[in-house]
Amino acid sequence: MGVTVLQIFPDESRSGYQETEKLHKRIMHLDAVQSGMFIVDCDSYYTTAQNGAGQHRRLHIVHNSETPATTYAIIDTGTKQVTLSADLLFDFILPRFDHMYQSKKNLKIESKGSRYEIGDFVVKIGTVTMSGHYKGILVEVEYLPCAVPALCWTLMREFMQSFMGSCVNPQAPPYIQNRFHDIHAAQDTVQQYVEKFNEFRDGSTYSGSQANAPNS
Repeated sequence: MGVTVLQIFPDESRSGYQETEKLHKRIMHLDAVQSGMFIVDCDSYYTTAQNGAGQHRRLHIVHNSETPATTYAIIDTGTKQVTLSADLLFDFILPRFDHMYQSKKNLKIESKGSRYEIGDFVVKIGTVTMSGHYKGILVEVEYLPCAVPALCWTLMREFMQSFMGSCVNPQAPPYIQNRFHDIHAAQDTVQQYVEKFNEFRDGSTYSGSQANAPNS
């Protein structure tokens, strides 16, 4: 397990197809080899009662095709997140929590697409949909030889900019900055997905493109 960074790629067309095709062509021009497909999905549940601050605690259930035998449960209190890892049997236990957590309709979201390998990098170009409706493009980049973001962020940034252009910020994303000197784990990848999925759900992502990107 290396260091993973997620990047939302601007989609001016709002169709998904044109921009993802550009990304596929650009990564292939770097001699990447396609190595199958991937999918990450997330379903969110809310507590039936509010906490002392008048907020509903959320429970995110995440599945990642990279770890097919694991279910991730992320409890979001509003101020911090706690991530639990369990086997797939956890999904069958969820109905027993319906007195505590309820699922809101049309909130299930997923990122699905092609997986590429290029040297020490793994790149996943995902189309994000929520209840079947297109929401945007999410790219996952993993650098395999390193487990500490501080030691490889500059290299990862340059690689990401080589096919995504200046939409990649020179500074590491806030999630990575907060754990810059920590050892990266599978839970960090899942928590980043939940963070980005929440941005898509809230409509706070920027879908237009004013950034300069590499020529396709």
